[in-house]
Amino acid sequence: MSEISTDLVRHLAGLARIDLSESELESLTGELAQIVDSIAKVSEVATPDVVATSHPIPLSNVFREDEVRPSLSVDEALRGAPEREGDRFKVASILDEEQ
Repeated sequence: MSEISTDLVRHLAGLARIDLSESELESLTGELAQIVDSIAKVSEVATPDVVATSHPIPLSNVFREDEVRPSLSVDEALRGAPEREGDRFKVASILDEEQ
């Protein structure tokens, strides 16, 4: 059994500046205790001879190959733009900074 207590959860909530009601404290105490116990169980079997895995089933690349294909020209892409500046969309500045 973990050592998660209501006082510990209250202390952690205070450090995080989270205001919790008594019912939330009770609920989170149980949930955190269960999480800590689950991690402890996993840690029991996670020994150096057990290979770490990110996925139980081997995966292969599911992306298609990049192929050059005909696309829009600059003029076609910018045809519906409210404003343009050269070969780019012109938009209002939002940061008041020059780049």
